Amino acid sequence: MVLVLTAGTTGAAPAAQGAGAPLPSVTAVAATVVPAAPGSATPLSGYAVQSTAKVADTAETVSSPGYPASGWYPAGPRSTVLAALLAAGVHPDPFHSTQQELIPAADFSVPWWYRSDFTVTDTTARTHLDFSGVISAADVFVNGRLIATKNAVAGAYTRHEFDVTALIRPGTNTVAFRIQPNNPRKHLTMGWLDWLRPPPDENMGIVRDVTVRRAGPVALRDAHVVSALAMPSMATADLTVRARLRNDSDATVTTTLSGTVGQVKGTGRGQGRGADAGAGADADAVGQVDAAFARSVTLAPHETRTVSFSPAEHPALRLKSPRVWWPARMGGQPMYELGLTATATATTHGTATATPSDTARQTFGIRDVRAPLNADGARQYEVNGRPLLVKGAGWSPDQFLRWDPTYAEDRLKYALDLGLNTLRLEGHIEPDEFFDLADRYGILTLPGWECCTKWEGDFNRDGAGERWTAADHSTARASMAAEAARLRNHPGVISFLIGSDAAPTEEIERAYLDALKAADWNAPVIPAAADTASPITGRSGMKMTGPYDWVPPGYWYDKREGGASGFNSETSAGLDIPTLDTLRRMMTPAELETLWKDPTAVQYHRSPSATFDTLELYDTALTARYGAPASLEDYVLKAQLAQYENVRAQFEAYARNAKDPSDPSTGVIYWMFNSGWTSLHWQLVDRFLDQGGAYFGAKKANEPLHVQYGYDDRSVTVVNSRPAPASGLTARVTLFAPDGTQKYDRTVTGLSVAGGGASSTALTLPGSVPGLPTTYLARLLLTDAAGREVSRNVYWLSTEEDVLDRERGDWFHTPTTSYADLRGLDSMARTAVTVTASTTADGASGTSTTTVTLRHAGTGGTPALLTDVHLVRASGEPALPVRWNDNQVSLWPGESATLTATYRTADLRGSAPRLRVSGWNTPTVTVPAA
Repeated sequence: MVLVLTAGTTGAAPAAQGAGAPLPSVTAVAATVVPAAPGSATPLSGYAVQSTAKVADTAETVSSPGYPASGWYPAGPRSTVLAALLAAGVHPDPFHSTQQELIPAADFSVPWWYRSDFTVTDTTARTHLDFSGVISAADVFVNGRLIATKNAVAGAYTRHEFDVTALIRPGTNTVAFRIQPNNPRKHLTMGWLDWLRPPPDENMGIVRDVTVRRAGPVALRDAHVVSALAMPSMATADLTVRARLRNDSDATVTTTLSGTVGQVKGTGRGQGRGADAGAGADADAVGQVDAAFARSVTLAPHETRTVSFSPAEHPALRLKSPRVWWPARMGGQPMYELGLTATATATTHGTATATPSDTARQTFGIRDVRAPLNADGARQYEVNGRPLLVKGAGWSPDQFLRWDPTYAEDRLKYALDLGLNTLRLEGHIEPDEFFDLADRYGILTLPGWECCTKWEGDFNRDGAGERWTAADHSTARASMAAEAARLRNHPGVISFLIGSDAAPTEEIERAYLDALKAADWNAPVIPAAADTASPITGRSGMKMTGPYDWVPPGYWYDKREGGASGFNSETSAGLDIPTLDTLRRMMTPAELETLWKDPTAVQYHRSPSATFDTLELYDTALTARYGAPASLEDYVLKAQLAQYENVRAQFEAYARNAKDPSDPSTGVIYWMFNSGWTSLHWQLVDRFLDQGGAYFGAKKANEPLHVQYGYDDRSVTVVNSRPAPASGLTARVTLFAPDGTQKYDRTVTGLSVAGGGASSTALTLPGSVPGLPTTYLARLLLTDAAGREVSRNVYWLSTEEDVLDRERGDWFHTPTTSYADLRGLDSMARTAVTVTASTTADGASGTSTTTVTLRHAGTGGTPALLTDVHLVRASGEPALPVRWNDNQVSLWPGESATLTATYRTADLRGSAPRLRVSGWNTPTVTVPAA
C-alpha cells in the first residue's frame, strides 16, 4: 500500500508531534511487478523512506531483498522526503498559519534512504534502471551492491541508465537510493526563491519516475522525430526519424529497426480534447498510419549506432497535407505518434530466428515556431507563420513537488478559461504528463533554468548561487541534454530559456547549445528572460523590468519599464489577496485580524524576502484609493475590486498595443499564474483553485472579441483576438455617478476590426464631462450586427488620476505620489439582485452545469457592482474547481445576465448545489441551484 498526499486537496491539519517523538510504523510498500516483455518500462510504484540517522544497518543490508524496513515511511513513486512525512501525518498542515515552522530543518541535514522492491520472473532479458529527478544526489544500490555514487548521480535533471542485468535474480529485487541533502545555492537542482517559504527539506527526494526497463540484446534509445513544415504553404512536412541502437551483448547482432508514423485518434478538435474531456485512452491510439519504414543494421559487441530515416530515402516520410498543431484559439491540436521496434536476429544451428528486442513510442506534433527580434529588438513569436501576442503567466508546481494529474489538468483548464496561451516554467520543469496535457489543450510553454541559485552562480553576481566547479559544468551539460531530449517533440514547447535573470557565460552557453543541437532541438533558444545578451546567441529580446509590487492600473499603458511594449517575461502589481473562503482556510483569526489592520506586519504567507514580506505598499494604495477598510470583509472586498481593475489593465494594455507600428507589445507573462502554497501574492488563482478579482479581471481582458478603456488616453478600443475579422459592430459608452445618474452617453456604429489581435479605436472620451463626480462608473457595451451583446466591460474611475514618480522607480515598483479617488463607491446604495438557477448533470462525463440568471430588479438607478456568484455545498464551502462563462458582473436596474458554471459533480461531495451571491453593494444571499 502506498500512501500519497494528493495535491490540491486538504483535510484537517494533523496534530503536531513533539520533538523526538517516535515515527509511527506504517504499512510496507508493495513490490512492483516487472514484466519480461522486451520494450517494457515499468516505474517503481513507491518507496519506504527513512533518515540515515535512524538506520544503523549497513548500506549493503538496507539495499538487500528481505530487509524489514521497520518503522519506515511509505512514499509515492515521485516524492520528496517531506511530502512522504506529510502524507504519513508526521507534521501538521504546512499550508495553514505558520505551522511549517514546526517542522525541524535539522531532520533533513543528513541523507535519507529510499528503498523499493520489484519482482521479476525471467532473468534472461536484459534489465536497466533508468531515472532522473534525484534531488540533490544519491548513492544507488541494487541487491546489496553499489552501482553508482553521489558524484555520478547528481543534479535534479540529469538522466541515468544502469545495466543491472548481472545483479537481477528471480523473485524479489531491491533498489535503494541514499539521497543527499539539498541546497539549491550549492547544487544544480530545484529550489524556491521569493515565491513562497521554502520547505525545510529543500525538495530533497526523488521527484520523477525510476523505471525498470527490459530488453533483448539490442536496446533502442533516443527515438524522436525532427519535423520540417513547408512554410508558408504548410502543404507538406518532412519527417526525419532518429534513434540509437545499442548492442548490450558480447556477440555481433543483426537487428531490423522498423517503424511507423501515424495520427493519434482523439486529438485535433479545437482546443485539444474539449473543455471537459480528460487525457483518455483514445488519445493514445493511432488511427491512421501515414508512413512505414525499416532498415537492417549489424552491430558489433557493445556497439552503439544512431540510425536515421529521411524523406529522401523513405518518401512516405514526406507527409502531404499534414495535420498541423496550433495554439488554442488559433486552430486544432492534432498529434502524431512514432512507433519503433528493434528485432534481433540470432542464428542457432544454422537457423535464423528473429525476436523483438526493444520498442519505443513517441508522440509529436507538427508545427513551425520562430521568434525573431522585431525592429525594436523585442522577441516576436510566430507559430506556423502567424505572429501572436504571448499572453501568459508563471507556473508553479506544488511546494513539495507532489504530482497530481487531476490538479494539474484543472489548472491548465483554468489557464485556457482565462484566455492565456502560454505558461512559463522557471526551473521546476514538470514531468512528462504536464507537457502532454499542455500539448492536448494547445497551451504553449516556456521552460528554462532557475534564476539566482546555483544555476546562475557563475554569471549572476546578484544571486545567491555558488560558483561552479568542473563537476557542475558536467552536470549542467547533462541536464541540458536530458531536458532537450525529453521536451523536443512537444509542439507546445516554443523555447528554452538557458538563463533567467542573467545570461550565461560563453563556456556555459556553448555547452548548452551543443547539447541542444545534439538533441535536434528545433525551437528558439533564449539566452535570458532579462534584457541582456549572451556571447553566442545574442540579445534576449525580453525585458524583466517588473513591477512586482503595487502600481496603479494606468502604469501599464506607458511604454516605459514594465508598461505595454516589447516582451515582458515576468510582471504584475504583486499582491493578490485571495477570497475570504481561502483566507479562513490558511490563517488563524488573529492573523486575519492583523492582515487588515496592520500593513507593516510581516506576513508569513507573502514571501520570505524582506522586499515583499509586508503589505505596506498595497495597503497604502488601497486605503488612499478606496478608503480605510472597516473590517476583514471590507478589506477583502476592496482588494477584489483593486485586483480586478489592475490585472484587467495589465492584459488590456498589452493587447491594445500589440499591433502598434512603433514599439509594439509582443508578450507578457503575469507573475504568477498560481502559487505552490497558500499565498497572498503573485497568483491569478489560489492554492485551492478559488477565483477572485484577479482571475475574473484577467478573464474579462482576454475575451476573444473585447471592448476596453485606455487609462492613458481615454480611448475606447475594440480588440479582436479571433482569427477572422469582425464587422457591423456597435460600441456604446455610458458614464454614471455612483448613484446611477447618467452623465454621458455615446454610441458609435459600423465598426470593423481585423482579426489576429488587431484593434480599432471606436471613440475617445472627452477630457471633462459636466457634472461628473470625482468617482464615476463607465459602462462599455459592444454588440454585433444582430444586436447581440458580445462584450461588456465596467470600470470604476476617478477624475483625479494616479500620479507616478518615475524618477524614483526601482526594480520592483514605481512610487505613486497621489492616488485616484474611488472612495465615492462607498456611497453606493445597497441593492439586491434576484437569482434563479437550475442544474443538469451528465452522468457519462461526471460533470454538472449550473445555469444562473441574475436580474437587477431594483427601482432606483444604483447599479449592482461586481456581483460575484460562488458555487457552494450545503456547508457553505466552495465547490472547486469550477469554470464560469462569466462572473463578477455589474448590472444596472432592469438588466440581467445569464451565467453558467461547469464542474465535476463529485466535487459537490454529495451535497445539492447552492449559490452564494454577493457583491460590492449587494447583500449576500445563498439560494438552492438544484
